[in-house]
Amino acid sequence: MKKQSQKALQISIGNGKIVPRQDLHSLSAWMEAYFSFAVTTMESSQKVQRRDLSRFIEFMIYELGNDKCINWTPRFSQCFKSTLQKTTNPDDSRRWNDSTINRMLAHLKTFANWVHKHQPFPLGNPMENIKQASTESLLDVERALTPEERRRMLDAADLLVKTGGRSKDRNRYRKSEIRPQHKSFRGWRNRAIVYTLIETGMRCSAVTTIDLKKVEFEKRIVPAIEKGGDKHNYKTSREGIEAIQDYLDHERTIDAKLFHSPALFLPAKTRQISDGRLKSLAISYIWNQISETAGIKGKSPHSARHAMGRHIMEKTGNVSAIQRQLGHKNATYSLQYARITDEELRIALDDRM
Repeated sequence: MKKQSQKALQISIGNGKIVPRQDLHSLSAWMEAYFSFAVTTMESSQKVQRRDLSRFIEFMIYELGNDKCINWTPRFSQCFKSTLQKTTNPDDSRRWNDSTINRMLAHLKTFANWVHKHQPFPLGNPMENIKQASTESLLDVERALTPEERRRMLDAADLLVKTGGRSKDRNRYRKSEIRPQHKSFRGWRNRAIVYTLIETGMRCSAVTTIDLKKVEFEKRIVPAIEKGGDKHNYKTSREGIEAIQDYLDHERTIDAKLFHSPALFLPAKTRQISDGRLKSLAISYIWNQISETAGIKGKSPHSARHAMGRHIMEKTGNVSAIQRQLGHKNATYSLQYARITDEELRIALDDRM
């Protein structure tokens, strides 16, 4: 695949700039060159980008019979956007929501900018004036973890080290306090993971990328790899960094004897078929188990991220502070944390002198 891309584009040794061949007309060829020379994100992110770009190219071939660059015009881009918004499922529901459409448009815009830089489109950059889909639900503040739910989650996490992972054999162990814990149970680790999610606001996938040696305990900084492969330094609370330290003091060395991994959070040594780094699915499972113990329903790990955004907005009123903590490249996402819930609006309206 990469060799085909290199044939499609030539590299000028003099200034390092990519110079297109005169007979390069296909967007498909440009896409392969784009992923070979320009895209540096994580593999999972590249799969999404490739799927979005391929969907556009397939649409062009279906509508026009080819994917020639000359046919990609601003009007055709608008046509693609309108088609996405109007496409429905058999039950008449929309096939793609506004957030998904905006993601596709963002990937197309980046791709178009790159192609236009090396081989200008006859009618100008076809994505330059294409606006994102108008939406009122890019962020569902109603799903943010409430302060009460945060307290209950952290309390449930604290109880893990004492009551979690106990044997359920009531015949052999009638007193719950003396029932042994399963060998694979890691209460201190699971507690630290919940604290990390809640006290930093990072995503599940980011938690799996944390390396122990990169954590700055004195400054309370937890570096992670975010969406797109970018490194982001999350600040955490005193409670958050102490929970991580507790895990190091009580459990990590047990599993480090088997897994010589740089990861902060290690799988239990009983899980010998592992690369030494927890997966996002495992993080979600840990969260869901503790949510059930805390009696909280319908709140995912991402609810903790929303809660952090709302907390910072309430404390500072500063959108830049939210953007700095959560690593938003687009301030629009940070600004949405200024929205209030229906319950808060009701209280505000009722609380009038």
